[in-house]
Amino acid sequence: MQNVLIKLLNGDERQGYLAGGLDPQDYGLTLWHGSGEPTETLGFADVVYVKFLDPLDTPPNFRQQDIYEKVSVLGGEHFHVRSRREDRFPLGFFAYSTNPNSPFSRLFFTVHGVMEHHHENPVGEILCAEGLLEEQDLDQALAEQKRLRQQRLGDILVEKTALPADKVEATLAASQKLPKRFINAKVGEILIEAGLVTARQVEEALASQSTNKRKRIGTILIERGLISEDQLLTALAEKFCLQVVDLSGVKPSPQALARLSREMMTRMQVLPLELRNKRLMVATSNPTDPTLIQNLHFATNCSIELVVARAAQIEEHLKQLANKPDKKIEELLDGLAAIDVQIEEEADTSRVTESDSKVINLVNKILLDAHQSGISDIHFEPGLGPLPLKIRYRKDGVCFQVHQIAAAYKAAILSRIKIMAKLDIAERRRPQSGKILIKYGTERIEYRLEVTPTIGGQEDAVLRVLSAAQIYALDQIGFSPDNLERMRRLIHKPYGMILCVGPTGSGKTTSLHSALAEINQPERKIWTAEDPVEITQEGLRQVQVFPKIGFTFEEALRSFLRADPDVIMIGEMRDVPTAKTAIGAALTGHLVFSTLHTNNAPETIVRLIEMGIDPYNFSDCMLGVLAQRLARTLCAKCKKAYVPERAEYEGLVNAYGVELFTRHSLPAYSRELKLMRANGCELCDGKGYRGRVAIHELLVNTPDIKRAIKNQARVEEIERIAIEDGMTTLRMDGIQKVFAGLTTMEQINRVAL
Repeated sequence: MQNVLIKLLNGDERQGYLAGGLDPQDYGLTLWHGSGEPTETLGFADVVYVKFLDPLDTPPNFRQQDIYEKVSVLGGEHFHVRSRREDRFPLGFFAYSTNPNSPFSRLFFTVHGVMEHHHENPVGEILCAEGLLEEQDLDQALAEQKRLRQQRLGDILVEKTALPADKVEATLAASQKLPKRFINAKVGEILIEAGLVTARQVEEALASQSTNKRKRIGTILIERGLISEDQLLTALAEKFCLQVVDLSGVKPSPQALARLSREMMTRMQVLPLELRNKRLMVATSNPTDPTLIQNLHFATNCSIELVVARAAQIEEHLKQLANKPDKKIEELLDGLAAIDVQIEEEADTSRVTESDSKVINLVNKILLDAHQSGISDIHFEPGLGPLPLKIRYRKDGVCFQVHQIAAAYKAAILSRIKIMAKLDIAERRRPQSGKILIKYGTERIEYRLEVTPTIGGQEDAVLRVLSAAQIYALDQIGFSPDNLERMRRLIHKPYGMILCVGPTGSGKTTSLHSALAEINQPERKIWTAEDPVEITQEGLRQVQVFPKIGFTFEEALRSFLRADPDVIMIGEMRDVPTAKTAIGAALTGHLVFSTLHTNNAPETIVRLIEMGIDPYNFSDCMLGVLAQRLARTLCAKCKKAYVPERAEYEGLVNAYGVELFTRHSLPAYSRELKLMRANGCELCDGKGYRGRVAIHELLVNTPDIKRAIKNQARVEEIERIAIEDGMTTLRMDGIQKVFAGLTTMEQINRVAL
């Protein structure tokens, strides 16, 4: 058996012996830990690399065309290895240590475990090895490259302006004796001061110097007629095991292009072509750049698959993209009549009119566009100094930039927003919160505003669009059948406490209002205290708290208890007094709903006890804790079915838990099993996702949970008991929705651990 060390994606390591060896055509391996220990099966989907610790019986037969490369893996480790073309497989590749004293003899890297790997052979050596270039020609080209990199600006000026070399040298020498103000002057500035050259001549020389110093050896060889660009690309592609692509008949997919900004494509001279399962195919004419894959991975958060294409073809595609118009301020306002928007007073119906101007019309246009497009948040982000104001929208939980407005408008736009929210426009040092209420036609639209001072004397503004809030039936918010049945049993209890937890924007308020709508009957008096009141519902007595004047959640709750309630909903438990008062209400015959900002249901229980809540009272009053997240939903129009590979299926099983996967009767693997993947169409703007689906974790208070709370058990113990009692975790519920074809594992990983 082979002694190995296995590095997993979660950072853990496993050491043992391979039972049956490692077959790169299979989807996993079996690890034996020693006598009396059970074997462990690991899927390649969970593995970063396998390190073989025993020396090789027979050293590999390396050839000249085999490559040295530096491989960087997830977790930050780097390896200098040598690899052979025949050792590369769809799931990964074998590589061999270049250090005779290395503790390992070879490694197997999985394709998803590698962040980047670049080859350490210079371009010239590759071309010589491929027989495309003679060594003397390479030496001449290297000498030319060295000369260009060492050439001084003065030498270039002598060549381009016919200046006598002795005059240039004399002037530069004399500059050493100039007054102190010239000590840090540049060569070009000295020559201009002496009247020997013009500013334009210096600019042309600098451009020439900059261009030549950055000229690559491959470009020099092509210019000298020693090789053609096709020969260079073919040699590099062959050596680096890359594909050569003719871009003349290729149309990049919208999903791929959306991953990278036009500015970055132009700067890096790359073209995204296709996006498949978080793996982005990118065309480049310079695969030797050691930072290219790492920079692309950082910018896109995708695994990068490089292909090689002609520089001219990439440039042509980039020009076509550049010709597509971006929304500029003039275009936003072009043909746009003044929009009649009135700022609505919170308690006053009088209308406020402002003078018609570009700034007022532009802000109105942005607010209305966001409302009509189903946007949840608008971000105004001014740049430093002359940099523009960027405006980003958040939709379906993801931010994207929509406008970039000239710096001249920054202060006016931020001031206009603050005026609409009745904030102090002179205060730029402290955060401010406010609300904007506008009427457009018959529509009433509400925005919650937060202004935060940022560096450089700037202010960021973020507006939450509240107008889209609506009431959904309990069976319309994504509950699984089992969770729906358990939730309904809880909310029809006569008294007790139900908590809904999760981060901001996870749909907690929507879920609570759905629960209240289910039990909203004339015979029940329901009070709610919220900040702000995002959803209004007939039959509820709803209260807006004002902490600035001392009207807090705790104060509202105390008032409710004197107002003959049956059901109470507290928007958020922000402090211990509010929590204790709410628990007291639940213990005295009231049904209490509230929210908390915690990660999951078991953690919520431990957090409240650590805050000082009495565990005995809490265990008696708690009915259940609902944790939830919102994951992006696949576009119903363009999503496509596919048969998952065995490795992907095993990854889902392991993420769910092998035993629980079987116990919950999830589908077994077969070639008839279908999952869904994102595709992209006009309806979803080429993103492949449209809308969001909730994933839930519902912990119900059982006798075992009650004992654990009284014993102040740890999070892990409470979670274990809850799962045994029927709870599915957020991740498990998300995986069930993956098998249902509603979303993808990529989106579940974004919102749940």
